[in-house]
Amino acid sequence: MKNSTKKVWIDLDNSPHVPFFKPIMKELKKKDFELVVTARDCFQVCGLADLMGVKCKPIGRHYGKHKIMKILGSLWRVAQLIPTVLRERPALAVSHGSRCQQVLATLLRIPNIMIFDYEHSTALVTFHPTCVVVPEIVARNGTKFSKSHMESYPGIKEDVYVPSFKPDKSLRGKLGVNDDDLLAVIRPPASEAHYRSPESEKLFEATVEILAATEKVKMVMLPRNERQEKRIRHDWPALFEQGKIIIPEEVVDGLNLIWNSDFVISGGGTMNREAAALGVPVYSIFRGKTGAVDKYLAEHGRLTLLESVEDVRSRLKPVARKRVTGTSYSESAALKKVVSVIEHVAGVN
Repeated sequence: MKNSTKKVWIDLDNSPHVPFFKPIMKELKKKDFELVVTARDCFQVCGLADLMGVKCKPIGRHYGKHKIMKILGSLWRVAQLIPTVLRERPALAVSHGSRCQQVLATLLRIPNIMIFDYEHSTALVTFHPTCVVVPEIVARNGTKFSKSHMESYPGIKEDVYVPSFKPDKSLRGKLGVNDDDLLAVIRPPASEAHYRSPESEKLFEATVEILAATEKVKMVMLPRNERQEKRIRHDWPALFEQGKIIIPEEVVDGLNLIWNSDFVISGGGTMNREAAALGVPVYSIFRGKTGAVDKYLAEHGRLTLLESVEDVRSRLKPVARKRVTGTSYSESAALKKVVSVIEHVAGVN
């Protein structure tokens, strides 16, 4: 039995991959591609997929911050993926940095596309994607991969899916945030990721303390997992009682939350870039190696890098933002290019 040239396996490895791949999957379906979608059950990936109507098969989970457990957990997930992949026999594998998919696709000799937008991420030296796809700014600044197997798209990753966004201004009320409140959306640093930085944790703590003392500010916090949520609740119980910190009880659409906010503060990349794409003031407390995309956004005044506690005190501006309900976003050239690359590598154009 031959693989169908139009069957594509997409692996959702982290929560930002759900909105990213949703419009890509929509376009591929229009072109009569058959999709096999798997998801790692962590970081609200499956909850967000349900919210956004993305059908996927949960396989595997996160195994904590310890390096050995990460490696063993990844190998175990590779093994868990094997039955589904052998049964479905996809002709092409596509992900935004899924190491498990890259390993299995290489072992099973399935052509695979690795999309990424952070050039300092750890590459799998012995496993080489058939094609890598990056934003043009990353391609210009250089990566660990050969340019002969590289394609690039205009803009940033978030430009792939932000154009299809439609804001809903009722969200603030659902969260208990009044129109005259200053809404700060905060994404804590990834305490269990390979790029974890103690400096980011200090900036996060300073940010919470400063905003806690600022009148009319309410912080909607988006913890990365239950362990992080428990720590935040333990560290600032009074702020929860006062309604200064709010953790949504259900999964919320990140783009809609950002659009409804006055400003965003994040210890990771995706939410910062989503805010920049939506024109919302955004501050980064990420203290790993600054990627080319973030440097580009900072140089153009679309992102403020907070590099010290003093920066948090002096550069963070809790100011109300005018939100325009009728905001519309143009057609995405980035989406067109990514879909075109998938078609090309699949051998159908």
